[in-house]
Amino acid sequence: MDVLEKDVEIETNDGFCEASLSHPLEGEHPAVIIWTDIGGLRPAFREMGQKLASQGYSVLIPNPFYRLSKLPTPEKDFDFKNPDHKSKGIEMMKTLYEEGGIENDTINFVKYLDEQEHVNSSKKMGVNGYCMGGFMMMRTVSALPERFGAGCSFHGGGLVTDGSNSPHHLISKMKSNFHIAIACDDDEKEPHVKDKLRETFDNAGLNANIKVYEDAKHGWCVSDTPVYNISQAQVAWDTFSTIFKKSLV
Repeated sequence: MDVLEKDVEIETNDGFCEASLSHPLEGEHPAVIIWTDIGGLRPAFREMGQKLASQGYSVLIPNPFYRLSKLPTPEKDFDFKNPDHKSKGIEMMKTLYEEGGIENDTINFVKYLDEQEHVNSSKKMGVNGYCMGGFMMMRTVSALPERFGAGCSFHGGGLVTDGSNSPHHLISKMKSNFHIAIACDDDEKEPHVKDKLRETFDNAGLNANIKVYEDAKHGWCVSDTPVYNISQAQVAWDTFSTIFKKSLV
């Protein structure tokens, strides 16, 4: 399916957010939001958006750091092995935990998408989150639970914390189907996370596929990371694609 990718700006409560928007050239399609990892919106994610659009979706990938910096951010040609790049990214990431920010962005992004001629606004939406995008996915789905049909986290961080604002406390508000893809090294560090998520999703009566990916380290789904695992990334892709196909109706 031929697709078009373009840069857009979306007005939010806090300014204008740059984003990549990919969609098939013809027809109306369910919309999907992708939250990036700490490296931000860059070619690897643009390619991901185009690939997903070719399967019949209108895909929005925002600059998660738009409140702090225009693209490219945190750094041009972000290098996960560069300690200065990583440190800057971590400092910028801290602003994403501010109360109401992601929720307000979700409302604005959904409004924007529903106004686009290539979006079928009668269909449920999906959202994927990578690394830090995992907790952002949870907050996105809970912000408009009636609008989202599926949410997926890939090597997501911060899904379960000790704080009262832990994303897992939002599950009771949700109405989506989920795939929580956990890196093997993340599971080694925090083996309780998968159990707490299973318990909380079960208590909410929600369908959640929670899986630890063996031999897949944190970051394995993104093509420009040092630990990219092409075979396991494809398994994760196929899994969420199946969930989207069943849920975004």
